[in-house]
Amino acid sequence: MRIVSLLPSATEILFAVGAGEDVVGVTFECDFPPEARNRRVVSTTSLPAGLTPKEVDAEVRTRIAAGEDLYTLDADALRSIDPDLVVTQDLCAVCAVDVSEVDEALNYLGCRADVLTLDPMTLTEVLASIETVGQATDTEQAAATLVHQLVARLESLASAVAGAHRPRIAVLEWTDPPFSAGHWVPDMVTAAGAESVLGSGGARSRQIDWAQVHEALPDAIVVAPCGYRLDGARLLADELLQRDLLPPSVPVWAVDADAAFVRPGPRLVDGVEALAHIAHPSLFDPPRSLLVQVRSGSTL
Repeated sequence: MRIVSLLPSATEILFAVGAGEDVVGVTFECDFPPEARNRRVVSTTSLPAGLTPKEVDAEVRTRIAAGEDLYTLDADALRSIDPDLVVTQDLCAVCAVDVSEVDEALNYLGCRADVLTLDPMTLTEVLASIETVGQATDTEQAAATLVHQLVARLESLASAVAGAHRPRIAVLEWTDPPFSAGHWVPDMVTAAGAESVLGSGGARSRQIDWAQVHEALPDAIVVAPCGYRLDGARLLADELLQRDLLPPSVPVWAVDADAAFVRPGPRLVDGVEALAHIAHPSLFDPPRSLLVQVRSGSTL
């Protein structure tokens, strides 16, 4: 089987269930596991490099309003690969190539590949999507085993925080303008033994204003900007503090969003464990590669 993955999360899942050897095409963002970098890149962004969050938001809004694409498919690469399976999404036009564009490209090229669309909105649906990938790639047993292991980690965490105080946590998916984190992230906060404010599980991320962040009365703020690793998230969190945009005396954390928050794959459970440390620092050791405290505070 020749598989093309048009999602970093799908690439992670494919490798995690044992189908990595069959992956022959990926996106420019597919960087985990490291072996994924050795596959042919078939999808790239059309956005200029080096934009600030505010500039990215403006560029995205302008292009979407004009009906322009944010990503480009390499038709020559698809033609030469002639995939049997293409894994894509129909969840977010800002995150990856739209499934309609994939269908059009395959039809134009005369490619008969099956198209698997993954659109999880909740943490439960993310786990189910792993089993869906397993069914599509004849790796059902490995997928089921992986999901069992992930569920066991979540259940162990739930037992550890049972009966504990549930602090209020606000997760920011973007910083300029601010967006609350939606989809599966609020479920992650709940699984970590905390209460999600601003965002609701299964609902889309939405633009908010800084007054809403203050009014939510969070006990901790987590800066998890989509597309950013830990160093970049920390810089953005520092900028918010320098601009005095966040509620005073509230602890502020930066996290590796790409590794464990915004890509709906197995590593979301790592993100839950990172959130559990933020919510219950006396119960859980910090996964230092995933988070850093940018400002201490008095509310936790």
